[in-house]
Amino acid sequence: MRLLVLGGTKNLGRHVVEAALRDGHEVTLFNRGVTNPELYPEVRRLVGERAAPDVLATGEWDGVIDMSGFLVPQVRLSADLLRDRVGHYTYMSSIAVYASKVTPGMDEFAPLLDWPDGAPEDEFTMDIYGPSKVRCESLLSATFGARTAAVRSGFVVGPYNPDFGNWGSALAHGTRMECAARPSQPVQYVDARDLADFLLRLTTERVSGPFNAVGPTRTMTELADAWRSVVPDAAPVDWSPAVDRFHLPHDGSNDGTFRLDNSRALAAGLRLRADEEIARDYVTWVHDGNVPPPPPH
Repeated sequence: MRLLVLGGTKNLGRHVVEAALRDGHEVTLFNRGVTNPELYPEVRRLVGERAAPDVLATGEWDGVIDMSGFLVPQVRLSADLLRDRVGHYTYMSSIAVYASKVTPGMDEFAPLLDWPDGAPEDEFTMDIYGPSKVRCESLLSATFGARTAAVRSGFVVGPYNPDFGNWGSALAHGTRMECAARPSQPVQYVDARDLADFLLRLTTERVSGPFNAVGPTRTMTELADAWRSVVPDAAPVDWSPAVDRFHLPHDGSNDGTFRLDNSRALAAGLRLRADEEIARDYVTWVHDGNVPPPPPH
C-alpha cells in the first residue's frame, strides 16, 4: 500500500516506518527534515511544517498515519488537504483524553475531556494536551467518518523511546533502577514495536474508531520485578530517587488512567509481548551502544 507518515523519524515513529518497510509498503514521509534526516534514504520525503503543509496538496495515498498531530489548527489543515486523497487516516492520540482520572475499567466510550474555557488552540501546553487530542479526534471523525481511527496510548517503551529508559539503562549498567512512583501505583504501557504493528494494521485494514492501545495493568512493584528478573543479581529498586521520571501523584488521583479496558484493541489485533522480553530487548539495545533519549518533560 501507499502510506503517508506524518513524522516518522523519532521515537515511536521510527518503529512505524520500519514496520511499514518490513511489510513491503511504499512509504512517504512528511516532516520538517530536522530530526534524524539521514534515516530511510530509500523513502520519499516531503519537507514542510504542520502549520504550512502545502506540500501535501498533491498526491494520493491508501493510508495516513499521523504521529505528529498536537495542535488542533495544524491537524485541521492536514485533514482538509487530505480528505479526498487518502483511503484511511490513523491518528496517534493519548490516554490523556479521558475526563475521569480515577475510574477503573474505562473503555473507549467513557466521557472525554471538555475544552477549557478560553484556552487557545494554537499554543501547546501540557494543560491542554488531553483536550487537544480530544478535539483532534473529533475533527478527524467529522472529516473522514468511518475512514479514521484514533489510537490512545500512554507509556510507550522500547528502543528509541524515553519511557522506562532509565530502567533499561540501569539494568544494562548494573545500577539501581529508580522509581519515584509509589510501589503500588498501577501502570499500563505498550512496547513501541507492538504499537507500531497495531497502527499499521488499523491503517492497512481500514479499521475505524478509538482504541486503548495499552497493556495489562501491573503495579510498579510487579513491573520492576519482571524487569529485574532479566539480569543476574539485579540491584534493588530505589523508590526515593532525587529525580522523578514518572510524575505520578501518590494519592491515587490518576490511578484510573492506568486501569483502562484494552479488550477492543486486543480484538482488533493488538499483540503484546511479555514484560521480560521488553526489558531484555531494551538492555540489549543499550549494550549495543545506544542511549535512551531524554524524557519529554
